[in-house]
Amino acid sequence: MPRLLREINDRAALELLLASGPLTRGQIGDLTGLSKVTASQTLSRLEERGLVEVVGEQAGNRGPNAALYGVIPSSAYVAGLDVGPELVTTAIADINGEIVAEVTVSPNSHDDPVAMVHSAVVKACRSGKVALSRLRGIVIGTPGVVDPRTGDVRFSFDLPGWHEGSHEALARDLRRPVTIENDVNLAAIAERYEGAARGVDDFVLLWIERGVGLAVVLGGRLHRGRSGSAGEIGYLPVPGVPLAADVKAVPGRLPALAGGLQSLISAEAVADLAKPYGFAGGSAADAVRAAVQAGGMGEPFLEELAHRLALGVASVCVVLDPTLVVLNGEVGRAGGGALTSRVEEAVARICPIRPEVVVSDVKGLPVLRGAILAALDQAREELFTS
Repeated sequence: MPRLLREINDRAALELLLASGPLTRGQIGDLTGLSKVTASQTLSRLEERGLVEVVGEQAGNRGPNAALYGVIPSSAYVAGLDVGPELVTTAIADINGEIVAEVTVSPNSHDDPVAMVHSAVVKACRSGKVALSRLRGIVIGTPGVVDPRTGDVRFSFDLPGWHEGSHEALARDLRRPVTIENDVNLAAIAERYEGAARGVDDFVLLWIERGVGLAVVLGGRLHRGRSGSAGEIGYLPVPGVPLAADVKAVPGRLPALAGGLQSLISAEAVADLAKPYGFAGGSAADAVRAAVQAGGMGEPFLEELAHRLALGVASVCVVLDPTLVVLNGEVGRAGGGALTSRVEEAVARICPIRPEVVVSDVKGLPVLRGAILAALDQAREELFTS
């Protein structure tokens, strides 16, 4: 029992320092309910384990200054990867979540996902001067369906080389646990920790880029579904639009990217929609931004885009009735408040729910940040229980 109590106290103090930053012994005692003696013993054990150190002093009203304790940043590191068909971005972060290196490479020279990930992680570790052996967590974000039972990418039209057995092969190659997660799910993790959904237990995130995806968070947990296919909203049947299975291959367009809701709101579809409204010549995000800046001239295009998005959002809302709907991806971010307000109104016209729709508030690359945060959860749990 005494050993168990020590472990509980050590974990409570470490979690508090990771969440709140440097604190004095007295502050740790007050916030955890530990006595001064117990707090001192707890900090001594954590110091002996190389997890915390004195990082400064806090001036007191009377008496000597109190020592400030903080978690040693180098006590553990993690890696997060955002893997796409054209670029692979890898970040290395310390246990406090501070990025020490970020490297972007082209995957073109590697058809094998194991070789590609190994090369990307090693380059990032070298850039941050962190030994590969110091990594306590590695999370990889990829487009497509990830099987929650095996951890493998079950289907991804953008990453045909990722197949059954890749997850195990990566862990064996890197000699440590590896997690592969759907990229939109990771964006939702970043949104809940640091973005527009902070503190929200029930929300959905609609990702609109070349591909379309949805992340569902219920009760503070990601809902992946039995096969990992929860959120594949691009396949949602829409009246008047062919089903994905009925769409034949079109030159220059992947069959998997046509049919259903995907064919109405993907970046390619949005760019096509923008042309007759006079917003052509750039990317879908460029067209949306131009329409927002054009004021009244851009309203017809934004209204039509909002109506298309509302078909998907309304379908989700009548089933889940989430607290919040977050728009992300290049199209969602480009529209800003001008688009979210129109989506709210369009959904209310379709169904008896008027959701709160907001734009992502995550800084930097949301998939990469989500991967880092997920890896930190794993690394910290390992520290707490070791």
